[in-house]
Formats: sequence, structure tokens, C-alpha cells
Amino acid sequence: MYYNDKIYIGSSGDDKYLIAPETLSAHGLIAGAAGTGKTVTAKVLAEAASDMGIPVFIADVKGDLSGMARSGVTTEEIAQRIAQLSLEESGFSMHGYPVCFWDVFGKNGIPARTTVSEMGPVLIASLLGLTKTQSDVLNIIFGIADDSLTSDVETQFLIDTKDLKSMFSYVGEHNKDYAESYGTITKQTLNSMLRNVVNLEAAGGTVAFGEPALDVKDWFGNDLSGRGMINILDCRELAGNSALYSNFLIWTMGELLERLPDAIENSVPRFLFFFDEAQLLFNNAGKDLTARIKQLLAQLSAKGVGVFFSTKSPADIPEEIMGEVGLKIQHALRSFTPNDEKALRTAAKFFRPNPEFDTSIALQDLATGEALISVLDTEGVPTVAERVMILPPQSLIGEISDEEKRQIIQASSLYIKYKDARDGFSAAEYYERQRSLDAERVAAEAEALAEAKAAEKAEKEAAKAAEKAERDAAKVAEKEAKAKKKAVTSVASTASGTVGRQVGQAVGGVFGKFGKTLGGNIGASLGRNIIGIFTKKNQ
Repeated sequence: MYYNDKIYIGSSGDDKYLIAPETLSAHGLIAGAAGTGKTVTAKVLAEAASDMGIPVFIADVKGDLSGMARSGVTTEEIAQRIAQLSLEESGFSMHGYPVCFWDVFGKNGIPARTTVSEMGPVLIASLLGLTKTQSDVLNIIFGIADDSLTSDVETQFLIDTKDLKSMFSYVGEHNKDYAESYGTITKQTLNSMLRNVVNLEAAGGTVAFGEPALDVKDWFGNDLSGRGMINILDCRELAGNSALYSNFLIWTMGELLERLPDAIENSVPRFLFFFDEAQLLFNNAGKDLTARIKQLLAQLSAKGVGVFFSTKSPADIPEEIMGEVGLKIQHALRSFTPNDEKALRTAAKFFRPNPEFDTSIALQDLATGEALISVLDTEGVPTVAERVMILPPQSLIGEISDEEKRQIIQASSLYIKYKDARDGFSAAEYYERQRSLDAERVAAEAEALAEAKAAEKAEKEAAKAAEKAERDAAKVAEKEAKAKKKAVTSVASTASGTVGRQVGQAVGGVFGKFGKTLGGNIGASLGRNIIGIFTKKNQ
């Protein structure tokens, strides 16, 4: 609860354990075995932040946080805790909080979507479980998408999974066209990536990606009394896909980083972010993603955003991430196996020892609702571990009815904004149009080629006909020439024979009748021969 400008989280012995609000942006860890009180501790911190006017985000993996919308019920156990800590003297009272319910799948809250472009290639690669080579290809795909933006694209180019599949298919079909500008992209790699997208769709990715995408600034709301909005993301279905769960929440942290200006140093945080079942995040985080998360934490702290990881043990969190955590709240751990022993030792080493007790033993002796807590002092130095009995929440422990939840969801002004998904012009439509244009171009090229072949064939046939006509004309001319020659030769031969005969007869007449006949025959023959020689000479 909020008390004297501090967060009153519990009591250590007879003393109130108060946390300075400005230390919350140094991030925190809430750890402990199942049933030891982690969820209640998260609620107490979130309620205090809301009372201070700080908006909150909580990932609800078990579905038991919806009761924050209603006033708590003073059960016998809670009454004992109130009396034990003398809470009524501090102004403790039961009341509900302003709550906004969200759900990536839109079933138990306002749809909380993102787009492929907004999530970016690094998180999409992590989400799809891509290899290093495939991740490099995905970066190229995003580059092609950026270069493909046209003036008629009114929204982002890569919105949903069908856009991603469309790009993979189209680039695979035209990989040779892209090779010169972007490098080699094999069809085999793209087909393998395509199968991963299909698997993501089967796990709910079809609904998780789309427009309108969540604007994290819509988390920054206050009710009429000034209390900060508590945004609860129903993760019961989402956590079933640990990759989608972790990468979606990392994306939201990145959005907070991008949308917020730097905060004033040592100021009250602007926003608190509770990441339940954090082991799901780090189980899937490789070296690069872990480095990205560490960078996010450092930058979010400067923006006034405090991130709280909730898990069983600090052993679930990489040491480099624990190095960014200032507030540590550790509930009881049980030691039954060698792994439990290791987790216990890991948890103990993250606390500055208190000379009044052994940290390892205390971690096993903690009662339900009790925790070891260490915070950063004004100098940024961790305080010694203190055993603290955590306050009960002021809101209802457990769930509200589905009908009450539905009424709260539909009464929100954000419900109208996000309830209906839009499917604008994006990569899928763009490449469908490109395929249509490609088909038209291929058809036009085929038609032009057919026309060119037909013209070429007609030209060849015309040339062939002209050549034949020329040959036929030459044959006719040759035939006519031969006929003319024959006629000339015949006339000349007849004429020369007649002349020769007349000359021979004249000469032979001198010798009488017999001489005339003989002279005529010789003259005719001689005349024809002379004409033949002359004719042949002049051919």
C-alpha cells in the first residue's frame, strides 16, 4: 500500500518495511516456490504503484489477477494478517482498482496485437526459432520489404503472417532477380523458414499479428481519482507458446523504450512492468537476445520504467540480467533435490548477508507470505537481507466472474479501438498484384513473341513466294527466248536455203537442167550452214 510517500510492502518484526518509490525503476525480482506468495507480493506492489498514480502492466499467466478490479474480502486469514501488522492504524482498507484487461488472442481481453514490422527481424527470428543463416536471410527479407514500400501502401508492409509467407514465396520465385542487390537467397532456406511460419500460425500467430497494433501509450491511463491503470494481459493461452509469450513481452518493453522520453534522475517511476514466469523468457533466449534484454533494462531504467521478473529462483535468470536488478524479494524455497540445493545456494548469494540469521536457512524457514527483501539504498548499495511479512492485497484475491470481466472489457474506450482487426494493403496484397502484373507481362511477352514469330514466318513465306515467282518468271523468259531463237533460226535457215538454192540454180543453169538441180541443192545447203554459223556466233 502507499503510505507516507513510500511503498509499505510489509513489516520486519515491529517495523514497517518501506520502499522508496524512486528505487523501483532499478528493476526487481520476485521469486519463490509455488504457493509461497509471489502473486500476492506482485499485487501489493502493483496496488501501491496505482495508488501513487503510476500505471502498471502485469502478465497474468495463471488467470487469477482479475480480482484486482474488485474490493478485497476480509477472510479469517487476512483478518489475522491485518491484526498482526496493525494495518488499520496505517489506513489499510479494501478496495478495487482501475483495471484494463488485454489478451493477444482477444478472448479474455481487448485484442493486443502487434505487426511483423513492429516486432522486427531479431524478435521474429527468435519467435520462429531460426538458425543464424536463416536469421541473416530474414534480415534481407526485411530489407527487401523496406525497399518495396510504394506510395499506395498506407500501412506497414509486413503486418501479419500471410505477409511474411507471401514475401518468402515471392522472393523464392524471383531469387535470381534479387541476388545482385541482396546476395544469394536459396529457395531451400526460404521454404524451411516458411514451414516455421506455418507452425507459428498453428500456435495462434494468425491472430497475434495484425492491425490495429497495440499502442503502449494506451496503457498510460488514470481513473478519476488519479490512480494508475492496471493493465492485465491474460496469458493463459499465450504462455502455452513460450516463444510467442516471451517475444511479445520483449516487444512491449521495446515499445515503452521508444515511446517514452528520458526521466528525471531519482524520480518516481513512470511505469511498472511485471513479467510473470520469467523463466519462459530466458529458456528461449540465446546470447544475442539476452544481451538485448540487458540493454533494454538499462535503457528502461533511464526512462523511469521498472521491470519486475517473477519466477521460482534467481537461478532461472542469467547472472548478467540479475546484475540489473536492484530490488530482490525472495519467498521460501524448498530443498528436496540436488537441483533445489543449487537453486537455494544461488538465491542466497544474491543477498547481502544479515548477521542476525543465515540466509540459506532463512530461505527454507520462510512462512507463506513471508520473504527476504533487499533494496538499493540512496547510494545505490544493496541493503542487508531482511525477513518481511508481506501485506495482504487490498483487492480481491482470485478471479471475478466472466460476465463481470466482459462488462469491464466492453466498457473500456479502448475496446472500440482494438476490437476489430483490419486487413489493409500490405505485402500479401502487394505481391499478389505483382504476380498478376508478372502474369500480364509474361502473357504480353508471349503474345508479342507469337506476333513476331508470325510476322517472321509471313516474311519468310513472302520471300519464298517472291523467289519462286522470280524463278518461274525466269523459266518463262528462258522458254520464250528459246522459242524465239528457234523461230528465228528456222526462218533464217529457210531463207538462207531458198537464197542458196536460187543462187545454185543460177550457177548450175549454166551446165544445163541437171546442173541447175544439183547447184540448187548445194546452194541451199551451203546457205543454211552459213546462216547457222552466223547465228551461233551472234548468240
